[in-house]
Amino acid sequence: MLAVALTLLVLVALYLYGTRTFRYWEKRGIKHDKPIPFFGNNYRMYTRTKSMTQIAVELYWKYPKEKVIGFYRASVPELVIRDAEIVKRILITDFSYFHLRGINTHKTVLEPLARNLFFADGDVWKLLRQRLTPAFTSGKLKAMFPLVVERAERMQNHAINAPPTGRVLDARDLMARYTTDFIGAVGFGLDADSLSIEDSYFRKLGVQTFTFEVSQVITQMLKEMFPETFKHLKIMRKMESDVIAFVKSIFQERNYEPCGRNDFVDLLLECRKKGDMTGQSIEKTKPDGTPEEVSIELTDVLMVAQVFVFFAAGFETSSSSTSFTLHQLAYHPKEQIKVQEEIDRVLAKYNNKLSYDAVYEMNYLECAFKEGMRMYPSLGHLVRKCAHKYKFPDMDLTIDEGVSILIPVQAMHKDPQYFEDPEEFKPERFLTDFINPMTKHIYLPFGEGPRACIGERLGKMQSLAGLAAVLSRYSVEPAPETKRYPVVNPTSNVVQSIVGGLPLLFRQRIK
Repeated sequence: MLAVALTLLVLVALYLYGTRTFRYWEKRGIKHDKPIPFFGNNYRMYTRTKSMTQIAVELYWKYPKEKVIGFYRASVPELVIRDAEIVKRILITDFSYFHLRGINTHKTVLEPLARNLFFADGDVWKLLRQRLTPAFTSGKLKAMFPLVVERAERMQNHAINAPPTGRVLDARDLMARYTTDFIGAVGFGLDADSLSIEDSYFRKLGVQTFTFEVSQVITQMLKEMFPETFKHLKIMRKMESDVIAFVKSIFQERNYEPCGRNDFVDLLLECRKKGDMTGQSIEKTKPDGTPEEVSIELTDVLMVAQVFVFFAAGFETSSSSTSFTLHQLAYHPKEQIKVQEEIDRVLAKYNNKLSYDAVYEMNYLECAFKEGMRMYPSLGHLVRKCAHKYKFPDMDLTIDEGVSILIPVQAMHKDPQYFEDPEEFKPERFLTDFINPMTKHIYLPFGEGPRACIGERLGKMQSLAGLAAVLSRYSVEPAPETKRYPVVNPTSNVVQSIVGGLPLLFRQRIK
């Protein structure tokens, strides 16, 4: 009997622990789905049957009259935002309350590569952003452009190499190899040669970076369900230890001195020579309320983390956006012709050579690219975490420090109140200002506000150059195996991926 009683006691204790926060949204009058003990509303993501973006899209349309919707990521209360004005407040107006990315379950226990500009929070993020921003000036981007041209020409001549009768290629894989080669050059100062070598080191690294094993999902789930118990549990993969060793070897080859290549490694070494990163704290204040001065050393591991995220974010998001744009142009031949005519017209002014200035004159190409990102943003949702107790203006709602925020970018991009005929591919909608002035606050392929993507201009530059290189020489058409409406992989994590890739028929243009 004693054993039975103890078992019942343990089960009751576990149940109470697994449901301890589940009245949070009910007490505040916020509509939400009924949570499951321990899993909250996140069961389908943990079982990899729905991605977080897909779940957010469902909630967005399930509660069409709500400004916000309650959600539980395991036991953590999360608020899904449906209102453009609130999105603006979170990302811009009241940023000081929402500066935390909130992806890490414990900000004091971080894995080495998680200390990068995308994942980092607080003063580490602020000082890194402050130190790295000069890397992305127009002058530095223009200096990088010859590397873009070299990779674009390699893609034209070798990777595609389609005859007039056509050749079927996976556009997603093709553009991933192109962006991997470019990021390898500007990030590491190395020739990745992914366009020529099927199993190049950099291409395999790129695939591994966004492949999440079941063991990693379980580890993350345990850290979210039992944050204090499992805060030291590592999600580290062998790939990550290899990356640390690899990047450190590049630092050592250069004797920790910039070598004049003007790549990202050089930039970091220059940053390190400036000494510790210092500035006003975003987390700590003096007794009089003014920010404290803080200082952080730019260590080897901190630099490796920045190189890693520069590589990962740079190749994956751009390849996703460019390949989906090609997919849409394949199904909209009239739009494709308009894009190609503009490319031909602009290139004729520059001796038919790609150049930095030429690419930025291709306005309609940019519109097509923006429309591709609207329909299929690489990051289908944004996350933030409340840093201080916050009262929403014009709402009877106050949330506590630690509550997560989810902005369903994919859903908002397809909402007819912001975009007329949202399921239609219409590049011309970006030729003028939006009809609804709030649309600019929910069109978020690169985020917005102080935590917007630092590499937005670099990403656009390599993406537009890649599209111009492809479409100046080839036309794209649906292949027999092409799916009109690609299926999003439910196991997608940060960046959305497509099941089966994006096969297209590449046909050489006859000019």
